[in-house]
Order: sequence, then C-alpha cells, then structure tokens
Amino acid sequence: MITKLEEKKQSMYDTVLNQFEKTADLIGLNPNIKKILSLTNNEIIVHFPVKMDNGKVEIFTGYRVQHNNALGPYKGGLRYHPTVDVDAAKALAMWMTWKTSLAGLPYGGAKGGIQIDPRNYSLGELERITRRFTYALGENIGPEHDIPAPDVNTNAQTMAWIADTYMSTKSPSERSQNQHVVTGKPVGSGGLEGRDRATGFGVYHTIKLLHRSRGETLEGKTFIVQGFGNVGYWASKFLVEDGAILLAVQDAHATLYNAEGISVPHLLEHSSPRKGSIKGFEGAKEIDPDEFFGLECDILIPAALGNQITEENAFKIKATVVAEGANGPTNPEGEEVLLSRGITVIPDILCNSGGVIGSYFEWLQNRNGELWQMDEVLEKLEKKLTQVFKNVEGAVKEKNTDWRTAAYIIAISRIELAYNQRGIFP
Repeated sequence: MITKLEEKKQSMYDTVLNQFEKTADLIGLNPNIKKILSLTNNEIIVHFPVKMDNGKVEIFTGYRVQHNNALGPYKGGLRYHPTVDVDAAKALAMWMTWKTSLAGLPYGGAKGGIQIDPRNYSLGELERITRRFTYALGENIGPEHDIPAPDVNTNAQTMAWIADTYMSTKSPSERSQNQHVVTGKPVGSGGLEGRDRATGFGVYHTIKLLHRSRGETLEGKTFIVQGFGNVGYWASKFLVEDGAILLAVQDAHATLYNAEGISVPHLLEHSSPRKGSIKGFEGAKEIDPDEFFGLECDILIPAALGNQITEENAFKIKATVVAEGANGPTNPEGEEVLLSRGITVIPDILCNSGGVIGSYFEWLQNRNGELWQMDEVLEKLEKKLTQVFKNVEGAVKEKNTDWRTAAYIIAISRIELAYNQRGIFP
C-alpha cells in the first residue's frame, strides 16, 4: 500500500521529469543527450553508526545524488528531513543542474541529505551525525568534484562541521586547499558575507524585477509566505523594506494572519528560540491552515517543501504572482491551473537561484584567497540576478511562453551546446 507521503515523494521526481521532457520535446533536444540528462550520473547511499548522548548507537542513512557535471563540478544542498530519500534527492539534483545552467555558472547539479528530523537530536548529536556522514561520503565530495551547501534544516554551522571533517582527512599541507569543499560556511570559517541572505534576496529581487517590467513598484503590494526559514525570512525582510506588506505566514506548526501586516523582526524574535516555529506569535491571529492559499494578496511565496501547490488547491490562489522560493513547490497539474487563470509563476530555478550564485562567489573567494565585503557581494548578486532575469524575460517574449518553460529552454540548451561541442567519450 502506498501512503500519501510516499506518493508525494515520488511525484516530486515525476514533476521534474515531466518539466524536462516537455522542454526537450519543445526544443527538439538531441535524443542521445536527452537519454543522458534523463538519468543521474551517481546515486550514493551510506549507512553509518553514531553514538547518542545516552550511550546507545543509532544507524543513519545518508544520500548524495549527482545528476550531471557537463558544465562543471556537482553543486547542491544537503537537507536533514524525514522526507529525504533517493527519489527526492534525484529530483532536487536535476533541478540544480537546470538552475546552475540557467545562472550561467560552471557547475552541475547534485543534492542529498540525511533522513532525520533534527529537532529530535541535541546539538552534540547533530555534530556527530554530520561529521560521520561527511566521513562516510569520503571522496564522493570534494572542492573540485562535488560541493555541498545548506538546505532545509541545515545551516552555516552544519557546513563548518563538514568542512572541518573533510579537511581533517587530508594531509596537513593540503588542508587549507580544501576549504571550498562546501559553501554557506560561517564568515569566520571562510564563508562569504551575505551568503546567509542570498537566496531570500534573490526571491525578493526577481519579484521586484517582474513588477518593474510591468511598470509597477512593490510599494503597498501584499504578500503571503509559506515557510519562515532562511529563505522565507530574508525574502520577507527585503520585501517589507521595499514597501510591501506581509499578511500571512504558514509553517508546519501554525498559520498566522494579520490584515494590518506582520512584523518580520518580531516574528523572527519569536521563532528563533522555538526551533523556527511561528506558533504562539502574538502579533497575528492563528487561522485554519486550509485558508492560507485562498487569502487575498498580490504575491504568494511558497518557501517550504516541494509539491505544495497542486490541482487540488491551485484554484484557491488569489495572488497574481507565485514566486517559488522552495524547490519544486508547484506540480505540473497545479501550474496548469495557475497559468490558465493568468497567474505568473516565477520558477524555482530562476527565483531562488540567488543561493547558488552566492555559493559560487564564496567558492571563488576561497579558491582565490580573497575576502569580499557585504556591499560588494550584494552588488555582484544583484547584477547577476538581473542578467539572468532579463535572459528569461527575453525568452518568454520571443517564444511566447510561460516563465518556467522559457527558463528551461535556456538551461537545457546550454547543456546541449556543451555536449555538442565536446562530444561524448570515447
């Protein structure tokens, strides 16, 4: 018997394959290249023991899926979540390939993580789990081979543990050359100033650029956010600072609404000591979770997990713009409903690409032994995001198509060109 959770996991991979095949057919992708891109290069599963605080040993399962490296080293996040499995990692790795290609970065796509709920473990246990996972992955990651980054329920601290563990496996003379094995590290440990806000800034900036292309500003625009983690928080912060009004926030624990607007700093102050939970916040009223998507607003930002907008709830959405802060939050059937109703969907591979662009800057900074300042980073990020947005906007107009299809055409065509120019070994 297939549970609803299993259906959800499986359908995320179905979603990315559906999107890929639709675009491949549209552009007449070379059948041989289509065969290569429809499969992952490597799927790594590791089982490893870790001693818990109570002295008992638990066995954990970790994953790393490497989809394609035609354009450069594999790149993609590590998430700690109960839904992590091979199918989920395959879908997310494929999305990363398209995302890095669309952004014009010298990377391929990868993804992975550990199938756990980190809230059930102490900080010491999470450190031991992370370090043991890194050791188990061994040479399957590396600064010129596969470069992980933070994702759902992982952060700068997680990356610092991974970097330290990986560097410790190298000879003393080589350790400093391996600092860029991960990105998203703390600034004091080789991280990039501004990397923490890069994904959320990208979500905000693409929303701003879309409205600017329509002759509008964000002043007075209302928005709702699903997920108040790193992406949801920073996107909300930048939007509010630019005059937009946050009406509602939803996470796994509660759905909050305030017609006058929710204070982003106050909500962060409330959620931070509660492991990110927004429940119990006094600056808004709690409403039924089923009401969330149907709220009157201008912009909806799904910034939580995949497959949240489906054919079952897309008809409720009243926003005119859906900006995908999460990876794969809209399934193909749900998107069909949105597009038929004239709703613009800014696709994940464009909307949340600020994170991997920021990661690229950090990787370069470590590689070249440089130190970049915050204002310099945000300026470079804004310039790159604007360039990518304009590329997609141009394809939307030229092909007379939706934003996701336009983004996919650019991303997949770039990889096809690389294969055509290089040929296939042997």
